[in-house]
Amino acid sequence: MKKAGVLLSTAVSMSILFSASLVMAAQPTQSAAAYTQQDLNEQDVMGLLWVQTSAEYRELCYQAYNAATMEVDKAVKNAKKGDKPLAIVLDCDETVLDNSASQGGYINHNDAYSSKNWNKWMAAAKATAMPGATEYLQGVAAKGVEIFYVTNRDAKTGFEGTIKNLKELKFPYVDAKHVLLKTDDSNKQGRFDAVANKYNVVVYMGDNAGDLPIGTYHKSMKDRNNIVDQYKDKFGTKFIVLPNPEYGDWESSLDPNYWSLSAQEKSDLRKSLIKKWRADQN
Repeated sequence: MKKAGVLLSTAVSMSILFSASLVMAAQPTQSAAAYTQQDLNEQDVMGLLWVQTSAEYRELCYQAYNAATMEVDKAVKNAKKGDKPLAIVLDCDETVLDNSASQGGYINHNDAYSSKNWNKWMAAAKATAMPGATEYLQGVAAKGVEIFYVTNRDAKTGFEGTIKNLKELKFPYVDAKHVLLKTDDSNKQGRFDAVANKYNVVVYMGDNAGDLPIGTYHKSMKDRNNIVDQYKDKFGTKFIVLPNPEYGDWESSLDPNYWSLSAQEKSDLRKSLIKKWRADQN
């Protein structure tokens, strides 16, 4: 009887443990229940590593500045008395300024870009020159071609830090006339027009389609691509594009409500838009 009682007790205990394990298995794990911004930031690691370490990134920067230099040289050679003065128009961030350290600061942390964080970065004036940027801009200036920096850094919070940063990197034409920050409109077209009214703009340079006067502002992903296709003959001559896998309007164009999505929803959306093929599937 004693042995039977022990067996019964053991069976009851095992049943309780099995039931408890079922209950625990039914509960979501902590990682599954709360996908955080820190988790989403992990998706930026490869792009940031490529910008900060790869020879290919440097190659593309040099290629862009070389192509722009050839256009400037042709314009200077062909300029005639009475023509508008020559100028180039370019973005700052990820076009001549490398801000990847700022983006990298979010890795392993549960925060991301915000106006507050960005304002601190601008004030710190820690952006570095992209490979070849200083030499390129100084060469343009030496040829008598003016440089206009059309950037969406905010004029109220970013002017002093931006001017300091550009000057420390020895970029030319760094003054209130030539550094055109955002005032009340992030659409750059008005600033483009203001420069083009007085100057013959040789090239426009940027890392974002919105850095070019082609009308992609606030357009959908499909429309942005269609517009770029319409201007395909201008890239490499009138329009010079710098590489930026870190951020841009391409991201927000993935969905009309992109910025209101949770970290998990952004991750799911990004992955849903990737074309996929696997060798282990027919």
